[in-house]
Amino acid sequence: MRLALVTDAWTPQTNGVVRTLMRTRDELTSMGHAVEVISPDLFNGFPCPTYPEIKLAFLPGRKIARTMAAFRPNAIHIATEGPLGHAARGYCLTQGLPFTTAYHTRFPEYVEARFSVPVGLSYAWLRRFHGRSRSIMVATQSIESDLVSRGFGNIRRWSRGVDTNIFKPRDKAFLNLPRPIHLFVGRVAIEKNIEAFLSLDLPGSQVVIGDGPQLEQLKRKFPKATFLGKKVGEDLARHYAAADVFVFPSLTDTFGLVILEALASGLPVAAFPVPGPRDILTGSGAGALDLDLGAAVKQALALPAAHCRAVAERFSWKAATEQFLGNLAPFGAA
Repeated sequence: MRLALVTDAWTPQTNGVVRTLMRTRDELTSMGHAVEVISPDLFNGFPCPTYPEIKLAFLPGRKIARTMAAFRPNAIHIATEGPLGHAARGYCLTQGLPFTTAYHTRFPEYVEARFSVPVGLSYAWLRRFHGRSRSIMVATQSIESDLVSRGFGNIRRWSRGVDTNIFKPRDKAFLNLPRPIHLFVGRVAIEKNIEAFLSLDLPGSQVVIGDGPQLEQLKRKFPKATFLGKKVGEDLARHYAAADVFVFPSLTDTFGLVILEALASGLPVAAFPVPGPRDILTGSGAGALDLDLGAAVKQALALPAAHCRAVAERFSWKAATEQFLGNLAPFGAA
């Protein structure tokens, strides 16, 4: 199969969407498929408002058409709803080509949090964007149910995986901080609800790994917390494994790839009972969900590391990629 993968989220961004797409590309390539990633780095662009490190492609329609004609895909997947996603959607509709999409990010809730735009308006826009897709791929049952209740159709499941060779239990002496060490990893932005974590009165240490527009504000507001900045690869994995519990305060993520990375590292997870954490952790014995996040933290600290690791091992990128392949809408010759 020759797959054109169109995404507005790509390196040098570091987030769950980018990691998912990169790993899916690698898995597809190892299976013998040809993948052409059409991403912002191939276009002239401009900084995303309030997220200057994110580049948005400027008037990408003609170049997308040329790229598609040169690559000759027999399947097209549109991963995001940004300028590239819209241009690719327009190309497919003009050419009469089937395509699939994915719902990675709860943009209506993000936009409401940042700009006070009613979620109803944003969901109406998303229904139009995804309405012609042969399948809208979502990671969890909770998100599927929510979208169905909002008038979306053609929804298919696309789960996630974790690299258990990198993320694994390691020596906890790597971090020399008062214990227990409560860890958050992710983008430091308002939609991640990090204040709900840092506002807790917890013993030991509260550690934040990541970068983003809210970083300096949170540093000033919570001087007792430890902010370690962006970490990747082995360095990130060592930090995960050195902590004692992972705290995931987000109310808007569609999955939470960092939850799997924490579990694979032997960390129990504390979170609110919302989509993403609820789908991964309910009944797993590897985390605690509570509307009182502090209570969830205390419960999670008592859970065994070995069991958390075992739960993470149920999630493989190979299985997730096979799901993805089954959801595509191929056309033409393979």
